[in-house]
Amino acid sequence: MANMTKEQLLERIFHDDYARLKGKRLRMTRVRVPGKEVCLAHVIGSSVKSVYENLSLHIGVHEGEDHTGEAIGLVRFTPWEAVVAAADIAIKSADIQIGFMDRFCGTLIVTGRLTDVETAVEEVVRSFREDLGFRACQIHRS
Repeated sequence: MANMTKEQLLERIFHDDYARLKGKRLRMTRVRVPGKEVCLAHVIGSSVKSVYENLSLHIGVHEGEDHTGEAIGLVRFTPWEAVVAAADIAIKSADIQIGFMDRFCGTLIVTGRLTDVETAVEEVVRSFREDLGFRACQIHRS
């Protein structure tokens, strides 16, 4: 299905109605069904102040702290509750701080030295893939 053209996909989706609908404006909506997946894993090597501020990592428990230049790790999960286990794995695998954790959307942001953030993100992705049987993406770095 990955190598299908748009026309082939529409024909497959709409079967019998395809001839009647062909050429008309159609509205497509993507629906995501949560599965066991690590769908984003990204490490930002050295951040600037505006990145921290736009991610709101300078407020709350981190108010008054300056983390400029530290690395940031971003990981996104489905089901969303998996982020709690991921935070536990990350904290136990490296000297990092939890910058943000959202159990309702499945987002985890960790901060710290680059080597620690890389270790934490790598261990989270490895654990979810190998130990928990999650489908996991590759880790991207910038």
